[in-house]
This record gives sequence, C-alpha cells and structure tokens, in this order.
Amino acid sequence: MTDHPSTFGGATTQSGELAWEDRASIVPASQQAQVPGGGIPLLRGSFADMIRHMAALPDDERQGYVIAKSGDREYTAAEAMELASHPDFPSHNES
Repeated sequence: MTDHPSTFGGATTQSGELAWEDRASIVPASQQAQVPGGGIPLLRGSFADMIRHMAALPDDERQGYVIAKSGDREYTAAEAMELASHPDFPSHNES
C-alpha cells in the first residue's frame, strides 16, 4: 500500500500490494482517538504478525483494539479479520 522506498533495503512496494512486513502496532481503540499520533502501543511487530495476534483474540476483546501500520493508517478489528483471509496473507512460517 506504500509507493515509497523503505529505509531498509531501499526497494519500493508496488501500488496496491499489501506490505505484510511493514512495522505495525496494536493500540487500544479508545486511546487511538484521544492521543495525538496514536496512543501507547501494546504490541509491536510486522503487520502480518499484528493481524495474526488480532485474529487470535476473542471477538468481543478484539473490538477494543486497532492496528496502527507504519506509514499507512489504522485498521479496525473488522478490517484485520478481512485481511487475515486475504489470498496473499503470508502463512505463519513465511514471515
């Protein structure tokens, strides 16, 4: 989803591709709206890892969090679940 070179490796990602290895964090949804720049991350890792973590949570608990993706935007729990079933989503041993 980014079209700019990263500082690691210096390669660009084609427009429309999901950058599963981008840095991301899970933040309480209540803080996301209240704290400029996001809130206090509870967990950090790759975008794919944060989606996996969200998918492992019970549905009612999952709704209290968002994924903040570096250089991109925030993803709700519903969006994270959609991405977990994306055909290009890497299996756990690929990332």
